[in-house]
This record gives sequence, C-alpha cells and structure tokens, in this order.
Amino acid sequence: MLLFTFLQVAANAALGKLGAAIGAGLAAIAAGYGIGKIGSSAMEAIARQPEAAGKVRTSMIIIGALVEGACLFAIIVCLLIVFN
Repeated sequence: MLLFTFLQVAANAALGKLGAAIGAGLAAIAAGYGIGKIGSSAMEAIARQPEAAGKVRTSMIIIGALVEGACLFAIIVCLLIVFN
C-alpha cells in the first residue's frame, strides 16, 4: 500500500513522468537483450546436440514469451504513470 502511494505521488511530479518514460525504455532494451541471449544460447545448445532441437526450441519459445510478458507488464505500468 505504501508503494502504491509513493508511485501515485511520484506520478504527479514531472520528474516521476520522466522516470517512468526512461523505465519503459529500459524495460524494452532489457527484453531485447534477454530474447537475444535466449536465442544465442538455444542455437549453441542445438549445435551441440542436434537431436534435442525440438525440446530446446519449445523451451526457447516458452521462455521468450515469459520475457515478453514481463516486458509488456513493465511498459504498461510505466505508460500508466506517464499518462495518468
């Protein structure tokens, strides 16, 4: 509850809106880096064991979706602060 109150006060300040915009950008950059790292590691795993390509690909897609979901949640929260 205290965190929500703090976020509400920070959202009313211009500096809070700037911080939220920067936070949305950082979330997008972090998600891009994370998905790139997932893809890189998956390609290395498939190169080492080609017979496990199906399992690695499935795991890669699931983890990529989780990273995208976390990024989308972070961006939505930041945009709610900016436009509220």
